Amino acid sequence: MYIYELPKWPHFMWDQETITPLLVSVRYEQGRLLGRMENLGFKLREDATLLTLTQDVLKSSEIEGESLDAQQVHSSIARRLGMDIGSLLPSNRNVDGIVDMTLDATQNYDKPLTKERLFSWHAALFPTGYSGLLKIKIGVWRDDSHGPMQVVSGAYGRERVHYQAPEATHLDKEMAVFLEWFNQNPAGDAVLKAALAHLWFVTLHPFEDGNGRIARAIADMALAQSEQTPQRFYSMSSHIRLRRNEYYKILEQTQKDSLDITPWMTWFLTCLKEAIQKADTALISILFKAQFWKKLSAHSLNDRQRKVLNLMLDDFEGKLTTSKWAKLTKCSQDTAHRDILNLVRQGILIINPQGGRNTSYSLSPLP
Repeated sequence: MYIYELPKWPHFMWDQETITPLLVSVRYEQGRLLGRMENLGFKLREDATLLTLTQDVLKSSEIEGESLDAQQVHSSIARRLGMDIGSLLPSNRNVDGIVDMTLDATQNYDKPLTKERLFSWHAALFPTGYSGLLKIKIGVWRDDSHGPMQVVSGAYGRERVHYQAPEATHLDKEMAVFLEWFNQNPAGDAVLKAALAHLWFVTLHPFEDGNGRIARAIADMALAQSEQTPQRFYSMSSHIRLRRNEYYKILEQTQKDSLDITPWMTWFLTCLKEAIQKADTALISILFKAQFWKKLSAHSLNDRQRKVLNLMLDDFEGKLTTSKWAKLTKCSQDTAHRDILNLVRQGILIINPQGGRNTSYSLSPLP
């Protein structure tokens, strides 16, 4: 028996004594992070939001086994937020679709969640009408015309059914109840609302595909409501991706158990707390980058030098060489060599110990 078959569905409950200390801890971490970010200034908060939303889109897709191009996602978000990050890469419809959904959920967190809005999110996720090679119905509830909606794993003929969703004929009524609850701003904490909304939506599984990504977008929307800001400084999806096996396991256990969802609420809040704490690492990176450019404010740098230095401050792979500089900036080897030597003379770059043909350069630890 699944939880939606229980007589008191959907009257969820949890152990308040177990949940309250966790909720207080999460709220403390939220306030601490928001306070630190407030001191950074608008531009750096924008940078942090861009970084966070990029990770959120990438990792929510990875949870479902889909890999997106990080630079396309980054450019698509920057374009939609009107942020100037230099040249923007073109992005395909699949990337733009999930970006549009994510931004609508978080930037318009104070608007009602409606059936039409969910349909538009679903259509954005599948702009071609296909999920992989399978044609699916877009922007409508599933109809179970090909059999019941099941979550399965395993090879063909040896499938294991992890979960079977409610019959499609019940979806209009079930989703109406869910949306009314979500939009009423129910009594209680909005962080708990995020946890419950995530579970409730994914249990109903109202679409043919994309339910996990939409459930996580709804949770992000509730988290934005809990903070009363569209700016995002941590990614719940990134941490769920790290704990992906646990995530699916706790969902399956909860959906086959009782309406006492204390284990799910505990797992969600613990994961959320860790996600917020992990955001401190990104914050340190942003602060370092800001301090770096502040110290270089008196230096004369060309566009090529600024571009490569920015790349080195981010997740730069491998060592910086003259050849790599020339490739990154689309200039000649001679120009690259002059640019690098200029930075060495200014004390911005240092030559790594190994020389000769393997000469490479690193950022200098600026005073």
